[in-house]
This record gives sequence, structure tokens and C-alpha cells, in this order.
Amino acid sequence: MSDKAAIAIDLAPDLVAEATKSKAWPFEEARKVIARYEKSGFPDTVLFETGYGPSGLPHIGTFGEVARTTMVRHAFRVLTGDKVKTRLLCFSDDMDGMRKIPDNVPDPKALEPHLHKPLTVVPNPFGGDHASFGHHNNAMLRRFLDTFGFDYDFASATDYYKTGRFDAVLLLVAERYQAIMDIMLPTLGEERRATYSPFLPISRKTGRVLYVPMKAVNADAGTITYVDEDGEEVTHGITGGQVKLQWKPDFGARWAALGVDFEMFGKDHGPNMPVYDRICAALDGRPPEHFVYELFLDENGEKISKSKGNGLTIDEWLTYAPTESLALYMFQKPKTAKRLYFDVIPRAVDEYYQFLSAYPRQDWAARLSNPVWHIHSGAPPAIDMPVPFAMLLNLVSASNAHDTAVLWGYISRYAPGVTPQTHPELDRLVGYAIRYFDDFVKPAKTFRAPDAVERAALAGMADKLATLPPDADSATIQNALLDVARGIERYQDHTKTSPSGGPGVSGAFFQMIYQVLIGQERGPRFGSFVALYGIEETRAMIARTLASAAEA
Repeated sequence: MSDKAAIAIDLAPDLVAEATKSKAWPFEEARKVIARYEKSGFPDTVLFETGYGPSGLPHIGTFGEVARTTMVRHAFRVLTGDKVKTRLLCFSDDMDGMRKIPDNVPDPKALEPHLHKPLTVVPNPFGGDHASFGHHNNAMLRRFLDTFGFDYDFASATDYYKTGRFDAVLLLVAERYQAIMDIMLPTLGEERRATYSPFLPISRKTGRVLYVPMKAVNADAGTITYVDEDGEEVTHGITGGQVKLQWKPDFGARWAALGVDFEMFGKDHGPNMPVYDRICAALDGRPPEHFVYELFLDENGEKISKSKGNGLTIDEWLTYAPTESLALYMFQKPKTAKRLYFDVIPRAVDEYYQFLSAYPRQDWAARLSNPVWHIHSGAPPAIDMPVPFAMLLNLVSASNAHDTAVLWGYISRYAPGVTPQTHPELDRLVGYAIRYFDDFVKPAKTFRAPDAVERAALAGMADKLATLPPDADSATIQNALLDVARGIERYQDHTKTSPSGGPGVSGAFFQMIYQVLIGQERGPRFGSFVALYGIEETRAMIARTLASAAEA
């Protein structure tokens, strides 16, 4: 765990004044928590919670909840002058029964005998030192949260049930059993109503989580009576981990038991939110403030799922990009459904460094709307990034370099004095770019053969580049290429005006360059790429392309 919460935060008067007016969504959510205690005054500790269902490996949506909640927590600290203690609890519902075997585990058949047992009882299919499937998945989540430096407390439902932390609320559920049933039954279909109970007993004979109706609930004795899987009527207690609650009552009961003040969840939980709230209130709790975010979608527009293993995993994103780019993706438009697939990574990386570059030049109003302020809890680092990630990808593509030293040769020529030692963050991106290119760009590259007009344009580009000095800057190179395009009717855009008063240049010109020379549909400003790659190297690339076209 991090000790971030103990570190002083920036409470400069100008910052705090702007924070009270900021429309950035973490501030809007933090104000809801502040308004919650406007009349009563704050408790000793304000509790922010996130929930995690460890039925499969943690996915990025899980990380997103913790990252976003951390942003709201930090905004709350600023708005309250950091005078109120806060706590972030990451709660794992690891006592849930394994209702189906995930698609992405080794040897799924070995888990079949353990269906419907609590996840912390199911053997760990991945091997290693973790005691169960649930423990393994919890460890995977915590490993990443720790790597990112979140300040949080981790809680296991299994521990809370078995150690008695939930005993009081379970006894209250028994006492108010009918009130809970009155809330739940109208939300269920006719068949489900006939067998529904908020209590899920753990069979002493099979260890399975049982979805069975109750024959009796004795609140005074703290017991339930039901028919076990073998037909025998059984009576046993509800405390100490002998039962767990159905997921909807579990939500509300947990809020009541722990005094949760803020929790966010995905849109798929939205319709159930009133049910969670009513159950919490029925158990003498006050429902927390909510934030409902839109779902993440895979490349096919389908909701990402831990059991399906579609979309991106945390480790996959971090193979190709820094964690901060992932945090940026989580910050932006949380109430808009977004595709969470490999092709979103390059843009997220470059946008992160663009926001970081802009931050020092901004006033407090703009800074508090800048994602990097929220990503870094008010203390964004000063990082110079002379070469964008998209440009590095094109450099790898054009040079066929698989060695970071080769790429650094181009970079150091382009930006004298810039080395892996002076710019370690750029060095990280170089490694990411090589991996991303090899795995995603290279397999999809398709070079289009140029037609006669395009061949003439490329030859004109090569001749024009030959007139430039080797150290020409990107703007000079870009203007030289535009001069070539302005004389070619196909690439003239008569809705634009060139510096000489003639037609401007259509975007089709640079799209042609990328399709024919790089094997991609588009890319960053081509003049900047040439300045990085080299004028002579670019002319050689054009010559190879024209030679291949002549042979075809």
C-alpha cells in the first residue's frame, strides 16, 4: 500500500478558490459527498469504496473504478482543505459462488467439480502459492493497484463474513427479513420469486453456495432452515461465514454495515441502484453517493467481461504503454461508452504527454480541468517529450528497427543532446513503440502500389527534398512537400487558399504518402516524421518504392 494519503497536498489559495468553481467531474462528485454532511457535520472518516467481483482475472474496468474513485477522493480533500480523514476500501466479493468457469483459465475441466463453491474455496488453476482461485485473482488486482501507487485498504468478503464483521447486519437482515423480501420480490420474475431468499447458505456437505428457499428464518436464534441438495432439512446459524447474501441485498447490507459514503459502478448496475439504496435504508444505513459510469466495449462493441476475457487486460495495456495513459483514458468522458481495445493506446499515450506539456502554461482554472492534475493527485511531473509516440511508431515502421539503440540514433540526430539518460521517459516509449509495432502495426501493414499520378508526386517529393539542407526543420520540410502537392490537380483543394493565393492541399496527399510509403492509412505530420527519420533516408525510401512500382 502507498502512504499517499499521508503526503501533504497542494492547498494554495488560488487553487482552492478555483476548485470550488471547477466543473471537472471529480469535483462535481466530491461536492455531492460534502453536501451529504452539510447539516450534520463530517464523521471521523469519510469512506470511499469500490467493489470487485473476482470471478475472473481483473480487467481494466476494475482498475478504472479505483483510479476514478481516487480522483474523487483527492478532489474531496482539496475542497475540504484536507481537514477530514478519508479512506478508500477496495472490496472483493470473493465469497460468491463460481457460477461458471471462465474461458481464459488453464484446464477448465479441472474446475468443474468446484462449480458453485465460493471463489476462495475453488482451487487455483494457475498454480503458485495462492490458496484459491479467488485469492489468485485478488492478488492480481492488488499487484497492479500497488504498482500504480494507489492508497487503499483491501477487504475480502470471505474474511468479513467469517470473522464476524458482517454478523450484526446479517442478524438485522433476519430481523427485517420480510421488509427485505418486500423490496426484492417485485423486482423478480414469477418463477424466481417462488424460491428467492436474501440468504445463500453454504452447504456443510458440499461446500456449495445454495440458491434455495427458506423454510424458516429465526431472527431471535439467528438461524435459517432450508432443504439441502440431498433433500435433508438443515438448520444452522447465519453468522461466522455460514451464509452469504444474494448480490443485491449484499450491496445494500455492505453499505449499511460499513457506512460507505461514495461508490461508483457501471451502467449495468444503474437499474438496481434504487434496490441497493432501499435495502441499505431498511438496515438503518444511509445509501452512499453514487456515480454511474458508462461501460467499456471491446473491438466488436460488446461489453468487456472478466469471464470472456475480451477487451484488454491490465497487463496487456502496460505492455505497450505507461500507466498514466491508461489513467487518462479512465478520466476522459466517464459517462460515454468507449471502446477499450489495442488501437486506442497510441492516441491515449500522446494525449497524456500533450496534457502534461500544457500544464505549466495554464492558470489554475485550466489546470483543474487538465486530466494530469487528477491523474497525479495535484502534482504532475515535469517531463519533456520531444518525439510523440505516433512518430516513434512510424520511425520503427520506416527503419525496420527492432533495437532501441538504432532508434536512438535517429532521435539524437533529430534532437541533439537528447539521450536515454537525459530523457528516460522517452526511452520507455521507444521500448513500448517497438513492442506495439511488432504486435499490432506490422501484421496489419498493407502497402498500396502507386498509380502514375502518385509516382510523379513521389518523384517530385524526392527532388524537392534534395534541395533542402540536411538539418531542415519540420516546418520547412512540410512546406516543401506542400509546394509539390499544390502543382498536382488531384491534390488541390479549392476550398483552401495557399500562401501564393492558389488552391490549398487536400488531405488525400498525405494519406497517399502514408498508404504508399509507410503501409498505413494515416499518421502524424509527415514533415515532422521526415525531420526525425532524415531527408536522405526518406528519399531512399521513396526510391525503393518507385523501383518496386516499376518492376510490378
